[in-house]
Amino acid sequence: MQKNRRSLFIFRRDLRIQDNTALRYAAGSSDELVCCFIFDPRQIGDHKYKSKFALEFMLNSLEELSAEIDQKGGKLYFFHGEAEQVISNLISNLKIEAVFHNKDYTPFSVKRDRAIESLCVEQSIRYESYDDALLTAPGAVLKDDGTPYTVYTPFYKRASKLEVPEPQRAASINYHTKKIESSVSLDSLQLKNPELDQIFLRGGRSEAKKILNNLSKLEQYKDERDFPAKGYTSGLSAHHKFGTVSIREVYHKAVEIFGQEHQFIKELYWRDFFTHIGHHFPRVFKGNFNRKYDSVKWENDQGKFWTWAKGETGFPIVDAGMRELNQTGYMHNRVRMIVASFLTKDLHINWRWGERYFAQNLIDYDPAVNNGSWQWASSTGCDAQPYFRIFNPWLQQKKFDSEAEYIRKWIPELKNASLAEIHDPERKQALFGYPAPCLDHREAKSKTEALFADALEAA
Repeated sequence: MQKNRRSLFIFRRDLRIQDNTALRYAAGSSDELVCCFIFDPRQIGDHKYKSKFALEFMLNSLEELSAEIDQKGGKLYFFHGEAEQVISNLISNLKIEAVFHNKDYTPFSVKRDRAIESLCVEQSIRYESYDDALLTAPGAVLKDDGTPYTVYTPFYKRASKLEVPEPQRAASINYHTKKIESSVSLDSLQLKNPELDQIFLRGGRSEAKKILNNLSKLEQYKDERDFPAKGYTSGLSAHHKFGTVSIREVYHKAVEIFGQEHQFIKELYWRDFFTHIGHHFPRVFKGNFNRKYDSVKWENDQGKFWTWAKGETGFPIVDAGMRELNQTGYMHNRVRMIVASFLTKDLHINWRWGERYFAQNLIDYDPAVNNGSWQWASSTGCDAQPYFRIFNPWLQQKKFDSEAEYIRKWIPELKNASLAEIHDPERKQALFGYPAPCLDHREAKSKTEALFADALEAA
């Protein structure tokens, strides 16, 4: 095929030049490549799912990517505007002959990319998009009857048999470097938040590579990952979200160290699973996957919600998790499950409230993973825990934070409290200024069972 004289490559959730599928194809089929990132106001503007922590991580990653491209004699252009209009203008003004990008799978992304493809077709512009973000592309892992899996274990068994390509080196690129009048600088957008300079996880490929090079510390991941004070998590989740390192790099490094059956690798496939669910069943972003629970009569008490959100419920493990989230944009995965169970099954608040709050605060916010995790915890999703399986926060903290290291770190009021006091489920009074429990877990559990039973009866 004849090379395009000038092509456009759009960075999105793939902020790296190494092992970048669409970038490799774009570089190989173009005499000159315009590399850009588009700040779409529909995504970075004020909306109910915007995370300041995730935005800061992305900006850190873009700064490093831009500097790396500069060092190679290239230029990364930044634009502000709705993606379809920005691309249309670039096609006209720069005589672009082809447009390349990697795929994203959220309903917004799919709709946007269809519009981009249409405008390319209308102008006889070559348009190519590639699967890059996952170990397995949506549609590649199906049952024998051609329908998607809705249970993780059989999904994993089939998906894990598919070959994961080896990572590719950075492509040789002939960058377009001339000034483009409509481009903007990162500084001019004024998106950086100086209050987040001490962000828990910094973006950029150099940080991701440090984590990869230290991955062997997760040897005991299966046994130790549920203990929030031990640090047996990779810290890669935000890097996965923004693609500072490819999923193939992570997978093959993990296989090299641990072998293919290691628990860490199985967790990577959960990300695929939830993304596939969101792709095949986009309705999950607006409601329950399992519609038989649509009639659950959630209380949705605003006061109780904000008690939970601020970390003031009087349940130490719950409050420690929420305070960690609010201060850092991160929360340990076991604690995420505990606080989600508490919101839905102790406070009886619709999971969508929690999903939105996490979206607004998580540094690693991924729409499909966040949605799938909340629906799992609330028992409304596919392959979710049964509604009658309700985490007891007292037992959870005693099992996974028995010495209260994590609790004391995030709840300084309890630094002088004894373990007996911290783990006391019968406590009725405030403790060193820390509030008394806001409810009786046993009573809340009984109410949850009744709410779900009533919904099933009405279904």
